Formats: sequence, C-alpha cells, structure tokens
Amino acid sequence: MVTQVKHFINGKQVSGRNGRTSSVFNPATGEQTGLVPIANAADVADAVAAATKAAPKWAATTPLRRARILNRFLRILEERVNELADVIVAEHGKVHSDAVGEIQRGMEVVEFATAAPQLLKGEFTDNVGTRVDSYSSRHPLGVVAGITPFNFPAMVPMWMFPVALACGNAFILKPSERDPSASLIVAEWLKEAGLPDGVFSVVHGDKETVDALLHHPDISAISFVGSTPIARYIYETAAVTGKRCQALGGAKNHMIIMPDADMDQATDALMGAAFGSAGERCMAISVAVPVGETTANRLISALEPKIRNLKIGPGTDPEAEMGPLVTKQHLDKVRGYIDAGVAEGAKLLIDGRSFKMQGYQDGYFIGGSLFDHVTPNMKIYKEEIFGPVLAVARAPDYNTAARMINEHEFGNGTSIFTRDGDAAREFAHQIKIGMVGINIPIPVPMAFHSFGGWKASIFGDHYMHGPEGVRFYTRLKTITSRWPTGIRAGAEFVMPNMS
Repeated sequence: MVTQVKHFINGKQVSGRNGRTSSVFNPATGEQTGLVPIANAADVADAVAAATKAAPKWAATTPLRRARILNRFLRILEERVNELADVIVAEHGKVHSDAVGEIQRGMEVVEFATAAPQLLKGEFTDNVGTRVDSYSSRHPLGVVAGITPFNFPAMVPMWMFPVALACGNAFILKPSERDPSASLIVAEWLKEAGLPDGVFSVVHGDKETVDALLHHPDISAISFVGSTPIARYIYETAAVTGKRCQALGGAKNHMIIMPDADMDQATDALMGAAFGSAGERCMAISVAVPVGETTANRLISALEPKIRNLKIGPGTDPEAEMGPLVTKQHLDKVRGYIDAGVAEGAKLLIDGRSFKMQGYQDGYFIGGSLFDHVTPNMKIYKEEIFGPVLAVARAPDYNTAARMINEHEFGNGTSIFTRDGDAAREFAHQIKIGMVGINIPIPVPMAFHSFGGWKASIFGDHYMHGPEGVRFYTRLKTITSRWPTGIRAGAEFVMPNMS
C-alpha cells in the first residue's frame, strides 16, 4: 500500500497546494511505500504565516513553561522510541538498534533544551559607572527554518528545533523527501505535548521548497546539514537574503592508527565507524591511516575477516549489523566510486559490489568494501562516498599522517588510536579538524557541547546545539540604565566612558 505523506502546518496535516510529488521506497525491498508532496512557495508561505502569527505569543511564554512542554515531549519520545525507530527503518533502511541509537542521541538535545531557564540567563554588572548598571538579555529571532538530510531523519532535526523552540522561536522543518514520515510523527507528538499550533511546521520538498524558504522575507535564520556544495549554496543565498545561517557540509574523516595502538580495539572501532549505518554518516570513518608498514599489514589482516563476515540484512532483522543504502540512485553512486578506485589503481581487497541479499534481490544492498594503498590524489580519497567503503592510506610516519588530514578539503571529524599521551596531545592540539577523538572512533560531542567541523565542512559562525545553538537562535540585547537621583551633572558632549 502506498501512503500519502502530508505537510504539517498550523497544527494539522495538509496536502498542500502543489501537485508535484516524490516517491518514497523501502530500501530493503525496493518497493514504493509512499508519495510525499513537494511544497511550492505558496505552501511555504502558509507555514510561515502560521509561524509568524504564533511566534509572538510563544516568545512571550516564559522559558520555564516552554521547558515543561519540551519535557512532556521528551517523555513521549522515551515511551515510544521503538515506534519512531520502526518508521526510520522502513524508510531509511538502517538497522533497528541504530535507529534507536539515533533517536536517543536526539533526545539528549531535547534534554539540554529543557534547561531553557538557565540557558537564557543574561549577565548583570552593578555600578559600571556612578549609579549606572548594565545588563544583557537574549531574545528569539522569530521564525527560523531547518533543512535536514536523509541519513538521520530524527536526530538531525532534533539538533535544531528543541534549542530553537526553547529560545522562543517558531520553527519550520524541511526534512529529506527520501524518508519524510519521522518528521510528521515528531510534529504530532510536539502538539500532543502542548506546543501551540503554528510554532512547529513541516514542509516537504526539494530545491523548489528550499529556495522558497531561503527567499521568504519573514524567515530570520536557516540551519542546514547536507553535502558541501549545497551547504555553500544555502549559506551564500541566505547571506544575500539577510538571513543568519549555519550550514554543515560534507566530510572525509580519517583515523590514524599508531604502531603502539591496541589493534583489536582499533579494528573494532573501525568496523563500527566505517560500516555502521552502511557508512551513511557525516562522522563515518572512511579513511584509515596506519603509521608504518608493519602497522598497516596488521590492520589489514585484522580487518579482512571482519568485513567479509559483516552481517548484512534488512533493518528489521535483529541480527543484522548493516542494512541497505537509502535509494537505488545512491547505490549506483557508491558502486561508481568503487569502480573509480579500481580504475585509479587502488588495491580492492574486498569488493562489496558482488553482494546479493537472498530474498531481497530488489533491495538496495551492497557489501562492505576495503581498499588498500589509497593515495591522496585518488577520487575515493578526496570525495565523500557516504557508503560502506573503507580506504586504507598508508603513512610512513606520524607527521605524514597528520599532514594528510590537515591538507584535506574537509575538516569534520578525525581520530587517533594510540597509547602514547604525547602523540595524542600533539594530535589534539595541531590537527585542523573540528571534532577530535582519542581512542574514540566517532567523536560526536554530547548535547551540552556543540557539533561542527572546520574548513569545507561548515559555513557560518555557529555550530549545532549546545551553547553555540543557543547563541545562534537568539540575538543579544544589552541595556545600560541610570535612575534619577536628584544629581545633575549637566550635558556631556564627549563619548560616554563612565569615568
């Protein structure tokens, strides 16, 4: 049965005004399961109008009351996590345990946002001048929007909207049209938790929808997670239209394995970081950099049997470690990267292209692939594959390994595995990457810190969630005050200096 997905505007699901639709597929079977509407400028205008009407009253709601609604939403998430995970599995394809983990990481941001009364406290300085006080406060921007990718249909939106709502903004979400249903469930649960109509809306779509959001004059800020070319476009267009913007782009994350590393620990870490969620993560480790030939040979020997024995299956299989890719188009793209690696001379030790899932021949399955002797001039080294393909790029020494990372276009995440404290500290301080792990394969910060990379992995000055998220979704106001006391000093024509 094909489900008709809808927009969520002003507290209810609506079909929208545009006649265009996009198909939703079950990645495990290849069957069409839904039709999602593509919002045009009129649909976006409806959502913005509802948000603009609701925003002033929501901004005037005390932070404590906003936090209580988010607390009720958090309890709903805790009680129904498996229901939401099932929807993610059906449309994205990731295994159920990974879908649950995604939701739990998103819930941590909701927990952080429930501290709104503390997060929005200003600063006060008594007597900055004689009988003059100065204090600051943070105020919501108004209507803000988030544009999110297919790979985390629950977590990435929750990087954005809980903090935005806690700060008193109305939020419009444009999720990926490939797996749109999780966003509708979230919208319904927010309403159930007590969020007023219009404060949270969902509009589905493609570039037409994105452009309508970018060009609408009543949207004050845009948050984005996706590929670097689109992140650059979002950021540049938002700047031209006068919007605040945080746009997170692509990644090519390296892991250095030092000669003294615990090889079993490093290998297990690589397996999860490279092949978890079929590599469809912006924080996936896609390049392993063993230092020295002996280390490289040990690593390859440890990796090969583990990759060959990966348990691949539909996300509903509790034994599966890796599910299918999200679409047929993405499957073809990943296969194309493997073709390119072979053509450029990398040594393909394990070829995932030959994998066939018995009983699911029409699904978008691919096996894990392993390349050795990958060099920085190769396409599979330079570009983000976003699939279960691990490249081993050997380095003769630590300095060469670090230079490879620092010279790469992307700067999202990186990791080093070592027992050497000196090497670890040098790596942490000198590497030009936004998120660093030491014996941690996927160094995603907790919700009370902020998420973001360097270089071509981010456009904008603020990271996601944590303290940076609060600063992004608010504007600062500073008040300097003096009350009449009967003292008259006369007019002053110099720049006030409180002397």
